[in-house]
Amino acid sequence: MKIVLAPDKFKGSLTGLQFCNAVEEGIKEVFPKVEIVKMPLADGGDGTIDILEYHLKGKRVTVKVNDPLFRDIEASYLYMKSIQTAFIEMAEASGMYLLKKEEQNCYNTTTLGTGELILDAINKGAKTIILGIGGSATNDCGMGMATALGYKFEDEHGKELLPIGKNLSKVKLIHSSGVVEALKSIEFKVACDVTNPLFGKNGAAYVYGPQKGASDDEIEQLDKGLKNMEAIFKKQFNIDIQNIKGAGAAGGMGAGTFVFLNAELKSGIDLVKDLVDFDTKIKGADWVVTGEGKLDSQTLSGKTIDGVVKSAKKQNIPVAALCGSNSLSKAKAEKFGISYTDSVIENAKSLDDAMENGYTYLKNISKYFIMKI
Repeated sequence: MKIVLAPDKFKGSLTGLQFCNAVEEGIKEVFPKVEIVKMPLADGGDGTIDILEYHLKGKRVTVKVNDPLFRDIEASYLYMKSIQTAFIEMAEASGMYLLKKEEQNCYNTTTLGTGELILDAINKGAKTIILGIGGSATNDCGMGMATALGYKFEDEHGKELLPIGKNLSKVKLIHSSGVVEALKSIEFKVACDVTNPLFGKNGAAYVYGPQKGASDDEIEQLDKGLKNMEAIFKKQFNIDIQNIKGAGAAGGMGAGTFVFLNAELKSGIDLVKDLVDFDTKIKGADWVVTGEGKLDSQTLSGKTIDGVVKSAKKQNIPVAALCGSNSLSKAKAEKFGISYTDSVIENAKSLDDAMENGYTYLKNISKYFIMKI
């Protein structure tokens, strides 16, 4: 029997690899000779670097860059020299987790540090750069990132602007004459799992601005700024960015990467699956066991488990989902393509108990799973 273990992390409790180890222990207590293939996954958000490092044996590169408030920090990315490919998590340089609660306000933050990571990867020889844009603290439409790569943003008086969300509405001209020459020859792929437009009530500012610390007035100004950028993109680059799905991702970083990097916006889980050759490695499996912290309706729209189920369905492999908690009915899970579900919380005494002893509970429910199938 061959069982593939393909989870996302249990945020705050278990990493994807810890999940694999716990499930392997549980299954092997019942069937010691079963073949276990560990394929922990991620969907392009935080933690993706760890997953790709595990699978691809890349090297961590640490660089001094600007944080969202222009302070010096050290941030890292993953570089796979053998295939001249870098994986960069935007959150490493421009993430919410880098700021104290009182510092969080996307009206005043920049993606400059993310651009500096990209520049370093180009200088290292990267020909393909994969950018994960989850967890950002910004709403600057990629203006900071572009500044690091040689673009200049000027106001109506020809004065260069600080690349922050507040200044989006002041941009009148984008200069590209000083852009890094090598940028044209790099293939950029962006892990983007949201479909929000750049501006409007479903756009970057109104949907994500409140959770990034912006006030109502600031959100209104940010939205006007994003609308201004859309007009400039149309005029200078002949790109109708508002009609591009995911343009509003990460405070307009989706739009910024599309325009400034000529990037392809793709599903994060699809990108990761392709990189680790997931569909090939699950061939001949009797089961795929996946999992994440919470199995709910959001799981059905582009997250890790969604990607696992799609791959398994193509090869008629049944899927089991062992999660932290589960709010999907059995009927809904089966309709989605999950044949077996169980959760840690159903077996734990409390949420704290589930979080602290997730490994043990997961091992136990893995034993139940293998005995039932």
